[in-house]
Formats: sequence, C-alpha cells, structure tokens
Amino acid sequence: MNRSKSRLLSIPYIIWVIGFTIIPIIFILSKAITDSDGALTLANLLAIFDPIHRKALIMSLSLAFISTVLCILLAFPVAIILRGSHIRKKSIILFILILPMWMNFILRILAMQMLISNNGIINNLLTGLGLAPMKLINTPGAIVLGMVYDYLPYMLLPVLNSVLSIPEDVIEAAKDLGSDKLHVLTRIIIPLSLGGVGSGITMVFVPSMTEFVIANILGGGKIQLLGNIIEQEFTVSMNWNLGSGLSVALMIFVLITSFLFGRNREEASTGIL
Repeated sequence: MNRSKSRLLSIPYIIWVIGFTIIPIIFILSKAITDSDGALTLANLLAIFDPIHRKALIMSLSLAFISTVLCILLAFPVAIILRGSHIRKKSIILFILILPMWMNFILRILAMQMLISNNGIINNLLTGLGLAPMKLINTPGAIVLGMVYDYLPYMLLPVLNSVLSIPEDVIEAAKDLGSDKLHVLTRIIIPLSLGGVGSGITMVFVPSMTEFVIANILGGGKIQLLGNIIEQEFTVSMNWNLGSGLSVALMIFVLITSFLFGRNREEASTGIL
C-alpha cells in the first residue's frame, strides 16, 4: 500500500481524534482558565485545594489505590492458575470471569446494589442463619467492591497475557537450578509480568480515580469523590468553569500518578532482574 492510500485511510481517524478528543480538551481547558465573564483566572484550577475538594481528592485517590491493589492481588493467582490449566478448562474459567463485561455497566452496579443492600441477598442470608445483618451499602467498602467487580477484568487480561507469554523453558531452568515455587514466583513470574501489571494499573486506577456512578449508587451519595463533585458542577450547579478547572486538575493529578506508577514499575523490574 503506497503512502497516499495510507494517508487517505487515516483521514477518518484524524477527524475522529480532532472532533472528539482535541476539540473537547481545548474547550475544557478554555473553560478552566476563565471565569463566567471570560476573564483569565487560575481560581478554577486552584479550587482543587479547597478543603471540600481536597478531601474528595484524597478519598478518590485512596479508594482507587485500594481497588487497584485488590485487582492485582486477585488477578495474579487467577492468571497463574489459568497458566497451568488445560486449554478447555482455561477457556471456561476465562469466559466466566469476563461474562459480566457483556452486561451494561449500570446493570452490573445495580446487581451489586441488590446483593449488598440492607435488605439484599447477603443480609437476608445472614438473617436466615440467625446472624446480625451487616452494614455494607453506602460505605467506602461498597464503592471499592463495586470498582473491583467492574474493573478486575481490565487487570486480569493484561496480567494473564504477560503470565502466559513467559517461556516454560525459563521456569524449568529456574527449577533445575534449585528454585522452589516461591522463588520462581517472586524472581521469574512477577518480574516478567510487570508489563501487564502496568497496563492493568492504567486501565483500573485511572477510571477508579474519576469514578462517580459507582459512588452514587453504592455510596448512596453519602461519600463524595471528586468525580461526584465535578459531575454536580456540570449538571446541577451549571458552573462549567469550576467543573472544568477541577477536571483539568484531576487530569494532571492522574497523569502524574500514572507516570510515577510507570517509573516505579521500571525501577522494580530492573532491580529484580
């Protein structure tokens, strides 16, 4: 295929990127650095340091970090089990794990709400067994549970791909040299899987940091994440300037955090290997 045809085929992609990525970002940036009268200001960006916004940012960061760590801890054992499974068994397990992704995002969260609500399946089961019901809904734990439930496949798939790509000869060589299973896991499998972990962190941590739907449904609106505040500024207060400023501040924070995650991953990989 010659260069002119390649350029022609890239035109729809370029139009899409310009229309649905670059222009919206420019619009948000312009709103973030201006007030309602159009005058330049940094107040919208600096609003992230207000006590309410700062508290919401810390809560968002904490829940996103916990959710990401839990996804990593759950993804690795599953990936290792699937690596040693027969191809048919592997396909069945993987199908079961990604099956919820075929449903609408909101439906998955509503299903989780029915499961952990005060009169939900879990508490009804506990009551039937003569045990006291648990306060599960409208808590930070409920939000974390919802995030892990929704984003675990996005961690599992890249981690699984990295684990499956490790040559069996490398593991066998380590065993022949006297390495036990723990040593193989910590010195071979985990270091060689850090690329997949990094991809998984990006796909889990970033949406978790900006989440507001899960917090609204499973948190009952009682736990304010920064995503909730931004959503309210755009839809309730109609303060697009402040909402844009908080969005840009959150975007910068996510980029910095993702960069630090990536650099630490590279340093860990170099140090271990």
